Amino acid sequence: MSAIDLAIVGAGPAGLAAAATAAELGLSVTVFDENTAPGGQIYRGIEAVAGPRARDLAVLGPAYAAGKAVVERFRASKAGYSPATTVWLVQKDRRLGILRDGKASMVEARRVLIATGALERPVPIPGWTLPGVMLAGAAQSLLKASGMVPAGPVVLAGNGPLLWQLAAQFVAAGVNIAALLETGSAYKAALPHLPAVVLAGGYLAKGLGLIASVRKAGVPIRRSVEGLRAVGKGRLQAVEFTAGGRAERIPAELLCLHQGVVANAQLGMAIPLKHEWVEAQRCWRPVLDAWGNSDVEGIAVAGDGAGIGGADAAVHAGRIAGFEAARALGRIDAAARDARAAGDVAAWRRHLRARPFLDALYPPARALRVPADDVMVCRCEEVTAGQVREAVRQGGTGPNQVKSFTRTGMGPCQGRMCGLTISEIIADALGKPVAAVGTYRIRPPIKPLTVGELAALE
Repeated sequence: MSAIDLAIVGAGPAGLAAAATAAELGLSVTVFDENTAPGGQIYRGIEAVAGPRARDLAVLGPAYAAGKAVVERFRASKAGYSPATTVWLVQKDRRLGILRDGKASMVEARRVLIATGALERPVPIPGWTLPGVMLAGAAQSLLKASGMVPAGPVVLAGNGPLLWQLAAQFVAAGVNIAALLETGSAYKAALPHLPAVVLAGGYLAKGLGLIASVRKAGVPIRRSVEGLRAVGKGRLQAVEFTAGGRAERIPAELLCLHQGVVANAQLGMAIPLKHEWVEAQRCWRPVLDAWGNSDVEGIAVAGDGAGIGGADAAVHAGRIAGFEAARALGRIDAAARDARAAGDVAAWRRHLRARPFLDALYPPARALRVPADDVMVCRCEEVTAGQVREAVRQGGTGPNQVKSFTRTGMGPCQGRMCGLTISEIIADALGKPVAAVGTYRIRPPIKPLTVGELAALE
C-alpha cells in the first residue's frame, strides 16, 4: 500500500479544516475518526441537526451552528474519511495503527497531523462515581447527538464557559435546572486581561449573553461553592455543598460537573513528542513551532490538542497546518504558504487573545485538583487520593512509580480520567511543582483492543 500524503487523527474543527485545505492543494488526505460522522465533540451531530433535526439548532446556538460550514467544506473536498476508526498507535516513522470493523491494520503516511482536541478536566468529588453524575460535556454530547435531555431536576456545578453554555442550552430545551453552583471565579485576577479579551472579538458579549439567559430563566445560582458532594444510595439523590458559610442540600436526579477543558495529549505523549506543563491552563501540551510542527519530523499537532484555544481558533489552526503540510511535501513553497496562511494566522492569534482572560477567570479549584483522602481518583482501578498519598509516603516520587504501587492509570482510560489529578496530588504531597513531578509514561495501544485483533494485524 502506498503512503498517503497526510493522515489526520480527529475530525473536529482543526482536523476538518486541515483536511479540506490540504486536499484543495492537491495532497492525498485521510481523516481517521472514532465517531461515525464528522464534527468532533464541539460539532457533534451537526449534519443531523442541520438536516432532519434543524429545530435543535436554536437550542444549541450559533456557536454550534458554525460547524455546518466547516463540515460542508470538508465534505466538498477530495479528502478521504474513515469513520468509526480507532487510532491506537502512531510511530515516529509516521506509521499508524488503526482499528476498524474489528480489524487492526497499519497505515503509512508521509505526514501526520494530530487533531484530537480537548478533554474535560476530571472533577473528583465525593460521590462522583454514582449513577446520575456525569461531566457536562457528556450531557452536551447526548443533546447534540440525539436531542436527549434529562427529564428530572438537574444541578450544574463547577466553572468555565462550557458550564454556562450547557445551562443556556438546557434552558432553551426546557430542562428543569434546580441550581447552577459556581465553584469560584477569580474576577480580580482576570481583570488585567480584560482589554485583550475585548480585542479578541465577541467572546465577552457571548459569555455575558449566556449568563444573562440563564439568569432571565430564573435558574438559582450559588457563587463560591465549596465542599461539593454527590449523595445517594445506589444512585444520585441530592447534591450537598456550602456557599457563603451556609450548608445546603438540593435534591437532583442528574449532576453535571465541569472544571474546564485540557489538551488531549495522550496520543502525542505515546509517540512520544516533547511536551511542556502550562501553568495557566494546568495541563500538558506539545512543544510546537509557529506552524504546528513537533520535535518529531513529519508529525504536527493542531487545535485544542496543542493548547486550549476554542473551536474558532482551532479552525484557523487547522488551515495553517494544512498549508504547512503542503509546503513540507513540496506542493507549495514557503512564500506561498506564508501568503495563503496570513489571514488565518492573524485570525488565530486574535482568537487566542481571549485565553489569558478565561484562564485567569476560571481556575480549577484547589480542593477539586487535590481532593481529600476518601475521594476516588482513579475510577478504572478504584484508587482513592489517600492511597496515592500513601504510595508517595512509601517512596513514590512520580506518577509512574505510583502506578506501580497502586495500578492508577492502568485501566481502560489509560490515565485520561486520572492523570492530571494523580500528578497534582503527588506534587502537593512532595511540595513540588507539577512540572517537576511529571505525568504518566503513555504506551501503545492507547485505546483498548483485543489480543485477537492485535494478533490478526495485517
